[in-house]
Amino acid sequence: MRHPIDIIAMFAAIWLLASMVLDALTPKELTAVMIAIAIGPAVVITAIFYYLRCPRTDFAVMFAALWLISDIAIAFISPKELPHFLIVLGFVPAALIGIVLYWQRFQRRHERLPVSSAKRG
Repeated sequence: MRHPIDIIAMFAAIWLLASMVLDALTPKELTAVMIAIAIGPAVVITAIFYYLRCPRTDFAVMFAALWLISDIAIAFISPKELPHFLIVLGFVPAALIGIVLYWQRFQRRHERLPVSSAKRG
C-alpha cells in the first residue's frame, strides 16, 4: 500500500536531488532555490498522480510533459542563457516515451490487421 507520508518523503527527496543536480549543471546565476521553485509544481502534480495510481503509460506521458514544462520554466527564470544540452535534456523524456509508445504500437500492428478472406470467384 502507498502511504501518503512515504510518497511525500520520496518525492521531496527527488525534488531536492533534482534541484541540486540542475544547480550544478546550470550557470552560477541560477540558484538551487530558483530551480526548486520552478520544478516544485511539477513534482507536486507528479506525486498526486502517483498517489492516485494513474496508469503507467499515462503517468509516463504526464511526467514527460511536466519535465518539459519545468525545463521551459527554468529557461524563463534564468538570468543567463542556458547551455544547449540543458534545453535538449528537457526533450529527452518526451522523446523516449514517444519512441516506446510508437514501438509498442508497431509491435501490435499485426493484431489490428484484418484477416484476409477467401476470394470469391
